[in-house]
Order: sequence, then structure tokens, then C-alpha cells
Amino acid sequence: MTGSTDERWMRHALDLAERARDEDDEIPVGALVVDADGNLVGDGWNRNIAEHDPSAHAEIVAMRRAGAAIGNHRLLGCTLYTTLEPCAMCAMAIVHARIARVVFGASDPKTGAAGSVFDLLADPRHNHRVEVVGGVLGEQASAMLTNYFRAKRLKAPI
Repeated sequence: MTGSTDERWMRHALDLAERARDEDDEIPVGALVVDADGNLVGDGWNRNIAEHDPSAHAEIVAMRRAGAAIGNHRLLGCTLYTTLEPCAMCAMAIVHARIARVVFGASDPKTGAAGSVFDLLADPRHNHRVEVVGGVLGEQASAMLTNYFRAKRLKAPI
């Protein structure tokens, strides 16, 4: 995919992140899955708090919806767009789903598993390799997260 295509899909993921923040007061992370033909097959945003589910990260929600839409747990040839670098849980789900490509916005220096802290997606011991592109609209994604946590700290009781 081209840079402009990646940016277009990342803008959509950023809209989903805003939805997480505005509708559910969740950490603003959005994700979507696009098939090899360029069709949106699944989207999601963080739902951990709303669903009382520690696994309801945006990436997992998007992959669940994509699997249901295409009728397969393997998401062969698909690209996952996410506003934040996947964590270890999401990275391993990506490997198991056989996602072809991951495009993320902001790096996660605390728990990132696509190169920042761990590099699970490129680990040669896996039987599947994932192409990774990081930093697509990363400044916007990072600013959204920073602003969210800054606002949370200001509301926190002293």
C-alpha cells in the first residue's frame, strides 16, 4: 500500500480512537482491518472498561469483527491499522491471525511489542512474519494519548 493509503486508513483509526475517548472514556486507541482488496472488514476501539474485558483492546476488537465478517480466524493478506503500537497480547493475536501487515501510529515505549520494547512481530522463531510500518500519523496519535492522560491527571483527586 502507498503512504497516502496508509495515512487515509490511519485517519479512520484516529476517528475510532476519538470514539473510544468520547463515548466510553476509554484510552483513545482505534484499529481497523483492511483486506488485500482494500476493503474495510473490521474496526474497533478500546473497550476494556465498557466491556469489563482486559482483552478488549482496539486491535483485538477489530480482528474479531474482521474474522466474523470474512468467516475465518485467519486474516490472510490483511493489514491491521492501529493508532498505538501493539502490546504483546495483540502482537501474538496478530501472528496467530496471520495478518500480513501492521501499520501503527504512536510508538509505545512502555509496552510496545512491534519494536519499542519487544519485537514479537519480527521474531524469527514464529512460523509467520508480519511486515511492520510505524509512525504513520504518529504525532497526532501520540498527542491524542498525551492529552487524554493529561486530562485524567488533572481530574484525579489530590
